[in-house]
Order: sequence, then C-alpha cells, then structure tokens
Amino acid sequence: MVSTALKERFDNAAAWPGRDVSDSGLVEHVHLTTEDLLLRPWRDEDAPAVRDALRDPAIVQWNPQGGGPIDDEVALSWVRRRADWSAGDHVSMAVTSAVDGGLLGSVSLHRIHDGDASIGYWTVPAARGRQVAGRAVLRLTDWAFADLGLHRVELCHAVANPASCRVADRAGYRAEGTLRESYRYGDGRRYDEHLHARLATDRVGHRLTR
Repeated sequence: MVSTALKERFDNAAAWPGRDVSDSGLVEHVHLTTEDLLLRPWRDEDAPAVRDALRDPAIVQWNPQGGGPIDDEVALSWVRRRADWSAGDHVSMAVTSAVDGGLLGSVSLHRIHDGDASIGYWTVPAARGRQVAGRAVLRLTDWAFADLGLHRVELCHAVANPASCRVADRAGYRAEGTLRESYRYGDGRRYDEHLHARLATDRVGHRLTR
C-alpha cells in the first residue's frame, strides 16, 4: 500500500512544482542534518562502501540481507532499491559525515502505512561508540513526524543485541514488550526481540550528545 502521507509530502512541496511522487529524483532534495551528521538519499557511488559494510560480521548477524555473497553487483542493487522511494512505503537514507562525506551507516523507515512505520539502521565499525545510530534514528524519526505526518514508529531488535536497546532508549523509543522468537537472524536462529515505539505525541525528555 502506498503511503498517502509520503505522496502528499512530495506533491505539496513548493520546491518541486509539477513533479510526481513516482519520480524518485525528488528524494535528492531531502537532506537532514544533526550535529556532525548528514542524512541523505543513497547514490550509486555509495556501493563500494555499502559492499564493505554489509560484509561486517555484526551487520551480517543483526541486519541479514538474505544470504549469498555481497559483491559489487549486489551492493549496487541494494543502493538503487533504497534510493527509489517511488512506492511511497519506505524512506532510506545514507548516514554520512558532514565533515568529509564518509559513509557511517544507514537509517530507514519501512512499511509506511496509515500513519505507522518501522525503523531500522546499522553503522560501520568505525562509527560505533559515537552515538551515530541513536542520533540518526532520532533525526529521521523527528522528520517523519513533522514532515510525513506519521503517528507511530516501531523499532525492533534482538534481545541478544543490547547495543540496539541503548539506541532505542536514547532516541526516545519506549520499551513495549518482548516478541518471542519473532525473527530469524544471520546465524539462522530465531531470536526473541524487544519491541520499542515512539508516538508523535510522546515527550522526548533529552537529546543525544556526542
């Protein structure tokens, strides 16, 4: 189902007169900043960095890509799928350094429908320990509430991945419960997951710092 909110956001944007949401070039105009981070749409030239990132053992485990080797062709296809927002059901952005443009990670809204969405993310090894994921999740979530008119965004992670629990907490996502053996991760095993969520009406009492 195509997200009406996402279509209306593009259709009503004065900066893009006469453009239709099916034109994925619209996403080139969406850039979000927070401190030393720049969130921007994916580009073909990101493929080599994505190839290397998707080979990282932690990403292979907690953000599995469906099996098979990650080569240049797979990475380019991955980038192009995420750069195409024309279906209206997802928004995916590269998380980069605002200083040198280097790729630090990925943050995406998935299953956008009727005011709801899910959020996912990963960071490259060099970006970990700097609260990059939390700041990116916070920035994209705030944008989703303000610009897309979403009401609820969910965040799920394996209970065995406590770093993601810290990301959720720091980005204002409240813990709502545990989903038993709800998702099969990179090692082929099903893991319990923690379910977190933010509502547009939630009061986030703090903001992340570096």
